[in-house]
Amino acid sequence: MPDRGGGPPTGPRIRVGRPSRRVRTLLMTLGVLAVLAMAFVMFAGFWTDWLWYRSVEYSSVFTTTLWTKIGLFAVFGLLMAVVVGLNIWLAHRLRPPLSAMSLEQQSLDRYRMGIAPYKKWVLLGITALVGLIAGASATGQWKTWLQWVHGVPFGQKDPQFKLDVAFYAFDLPWYRFLLGFGFAAVVLSLIAAALTHYLYGGLRVTSPGARATAAATGHLSVLLGVFVSLKAVAYWLDRYGLAVKSSDFKATGNWTGLRYVDANAYLPAKTILFCIAVICAVLFFATLWRRTWQLPVIGFGLMVLSAILIGGLYPAIVQKFQVQPNEQAKEAPYIQKNIDATRKAYGIDQAKPEDYAGRADPKRRAEQREDANSAASYRVVDSNVVSPAFQQLQQERRYYQFPTTLDVDRYPGADGKPQDTVIGLRELNIEGIPKRNWINDHFTYTHGYGAIAAKGTSVVTDPDKGTVGAPEFTESGMPTKGNLVKGEYEQRVYYGEKTTQYSIVGGPQKELDYEAASGDTKYTSFKGKGGVSLSSTLNRAAYALAFSEPQILYSGAVGEGSKILYNRTPKERVEAVAPWLTIDGDAYPAVVDGRIQWIIDAYTTTNGYPYASRTTLGDTTADSLTTNQRAVVAQQNQVNYIRNSVKATVDAYDGSVKLYQWDTKDPVLKTWMKAFPGTVKKKSEISAELKSHLRYPQDMFKVQRELLTRYHVTEPDQFYSGSDAWQVPDDPTNKKEARAVPPYYLSLKMPGDTAQKFSLTTTFTPAGRPNLGAYMAVDADANSPGYGSIRLLRVTETVQGPSQVQSELNGVTEVATFVRDLRGTDSDIEYGNLLTIPLDGGFLYIEPVYARGGAANYPLLKKVAAAYSGGKPVFKDSLTQALDAAFEQPSKEPPATKPPGDGTKPPGDGTTKPPTTPPATGDAAVKEAIEEVLKAHADVDAALKKDPTDREAVGRAEDALDAALDRLAQAQGTPAQGAAKPPASTQSPPSST
Repeated sequence: MPDRGGGPPTGPRIRVGRPSRRVRTLLMTLGVLAVLAMAFVMFAGFWTDWLWYRSVEYSSVFTTTLWTKIGLFAVFGLLMAVVVGLNIWLAHRLRPPLSAMSLEQQSLDRYRMGIAPYKKWVLLGITALVGLIAGASATGQWKTWLQWVHGVPFGQKDPQFKLDVAFYAFDLPWYRFLLGFGFAAVVLSLIAAALTHYLYGGLRVTSPGARATAAATGHLSVLLGVFVSLKAVAYWLDRYGLAVKSSDFKATGNWTGLRYVDANAYLPAKTILFCIAVICAVLFFATLWRRTWQLPVIGFGLMVLSAILIGGLYPAIVQKFQVQPNEQAKEAPYIQKNIDATRKAYGIDQAKPEDYAGRADPKRRAEQREDANSAASYRVVDSNVVSPAFQQLQQERRYYQFPTTLDVDRYPGADGKPQDTVIGLRELNIEGIPKRNWINDHFTYTHGYGAIAAKGTSVVTDPDKGTVGAPEFTESGMPTKGNLVKGEYEQRVYYGEKTTQYSIVGGPQKELDYEAASGDTKYTSFKGKGGVSLSSTLNRAAYALAFSEPQILYSGAVGEGSKILYNRTPKERVEAVAPWLTIDGDAYPAVVDGRIQWIIDAYTTTNGYPYASRTTLGDTTADSLTTNQRAVVAQQNQVNYIRNSVKATVDAYDGSVKLYQWDTKDPVLKTWMKAFPGTVKKKSEISAELKSHLRYPQDMFKVQRELLTRYHVTEPDQFYSGSDAWQVPDDPTNKKEARAVPPYYLSLKMPGDTAQKFSLTTTFTPAGRPNLGAYMAVDADANSPGYGSIRLLRVTETVQGPSQVQSELNGVTEVATFVRDLRGTDSDIEYGNLLTIPLDGGFLYIEPVYARGGAANYPLLKKVAAAYSGGKPVFKDSLTQALDAAFEQPSKEPPATKPPGDGTKPPGDGTTKPPTTPPATGDAAVKEAIEEVLKAHADVDAALKKDPTDREAVGRAEDALDAALDRLAQAQGTPAQGAAKPPASTQSPPSST
């Protein structure tokens, strides 16, 4: 036929043949393998988690958490899918019959036609999608669910509604989740139903006539009625939410709970709005019979208007015209409730300030000097400074390391009494391995070795016994030996704060144990019960995938008996087995019952304690020593209730984790113990030796001291005025940045006590002022009957604060000379912790001073500074000399050696005794004294010229002149005259003899 044009192209058709059977088989095989691979990836994560929890014997935590999440996912996912799907189905079922269609409906017809063949699949797809999203969201509420189900009463009621605190801590969060889920389900159903009605003609936008059919009106009205009903429930719950509501209160800053405007405006407003919402919901439900939206819309509009007027404008009027004119009186009852609740929630309700003068009687110096001997065990070895000394003297090999900040503990001394001890573990440093490869990193070098300890109150003083000024080790060497504990203990450290890589142990490949001093290399094989077996191919494949290391699957170094060790830091192990706990930032080691145990303090917290002010753990626990490694591991960073309810241990050899109940009254812990039965051991199971190493935790102490800056005040009027507010001072020894002074562990005797107690201490200054405002100490000895009791000393007189003492010390002439001499030997000064000790009505400051640099590039204790009760700081060669000088007593020690740096050898060399300078005698002594008088006289004139009104500076210069004149008189063999001198402006230097 001839080509007529406009038709389809002519010519032979090209047929696309089906793939051959072989290709189809290959494609199907690849598809199946891809599906299996993805399934195995998902399975590997689940399987390795299960194996790990089983290896630490906490599989019940894994299963309880898993089944709870699965249950929540299934229930709420299915519920959301059913609700949304049912409303879509109902909207489709109530569609009107299609008659003559408008242009609007004609344009929608093609969509209806396109969906028609796949309606069931579209419905299933939509419901499955919303169900998956809702289910995944619900799994995140597993803790809320478990607390609601297993909640234990607090036995305390809130002052407003008289409900148990457990309602706010455990019940209210779950009710709010249910309410949020209900709102989400109704809103999604409303949107889906409205779209379905519009698609099938039940709703019209541009067509003439009725905008909605009666069926669509009734359906959507019921959904709107449910929405408004949920809003009514929300208004009712908001009434109770006022008790835990956070707000800004200019008088106190952060505020939690009801204030006057809440109790007298917001609370009645919420009740009124609840009633209006109920009426409005009834009007929406009534449209099933009336088939009109006129009344519901009017009711809804009135509800919105009421929310604006009653819920917003009325409280603002009350605040403006009733509260502000007399705010202190109006808010006083509510401030009292906040004070009482906050002090109880943070365990500071028993802390009451005691007046303490802060200035001692200057006529009792001899008695005060004698009392200073037993006032405290002065820890001159600062655990925050001496880590480099441990590293240099006890590292042994480059593949070992110590933490930057060491720990303070108590071990029996030579007299059998507990002695403050600085301790650190020699952990593995993978970066120091001589030859880095996969075998060495994960098979050969697997563990650290030994606990290194030193006395906290003394250093090496005899050059024949070591470097002068270095820590005096009580446990050292490789393997370690000493008198730290009686008998042998397991020294291998497979689990530690610095051990973050995985290791494979116990198989064909031998592990390097340690290199002895003789040069012999010792090898070992892990025999502990910890770790996950890699004997099976399934386990090896799962871990090869989990760690992205295929060699785990096929390497010959992995075989029968091999185990993989991972999650090796103490904090992450405790956090994994007890995900409902908040972990303290500082785990510390102790040798207990022949093993090295990491001790970790753990907290139970809640954010729902009514009226208690909130605090942010990350901010509150930060100080000049905290780092990312020492930060608190907070499950709930902002809290308003905290208890140190659990003491946990992690065995440094086999990684076994044990949780012990410490606070037997804490309802939050009891709740979690019901949810995870058998995971927490009873307090009675703590061994006596372990208990001797337990202590009051630093992070808990820092939270409490931050709260006590304001909540030491218990009178609402004084609290409102803020006249007695304190602050935690900045660390005066940290020049890099202004950060809070860290608390210090110290054995000391508080006023009224007869014996020293191991305590955790800190100082306060008045808000905005540098002088000492208060002193805080807590009994930190777990064996003490008063463990956890807080003592607060309120300083009633003007006393120098830590920064002032440090500043005055920096101006001492001896310090300047010391620093100058150090820098001449390429060394520098490093201040240790500034210890503050209450003593006989005053305060004694002690600060160790280290030299660092030169031949010994690690800190060596060279000087000790001291000051007492407003006296001038002194700077001496030893603690005894410093105490003698601070109390103006003649030193009982032999003459001091020359300070480091002014001889021919650098500080800290320690190989020979530093040269001593004998005191001058005869004419030489007189000449030396005259030179001192001349210098002191010049200093007085300089002070008078600079500022004659600065009596403090002039007085210091005149005192120095007094001392120089006394020394001259003694050198000349005449009685010291002291203050018997003419005024500085008329003095003449004595003539030379």
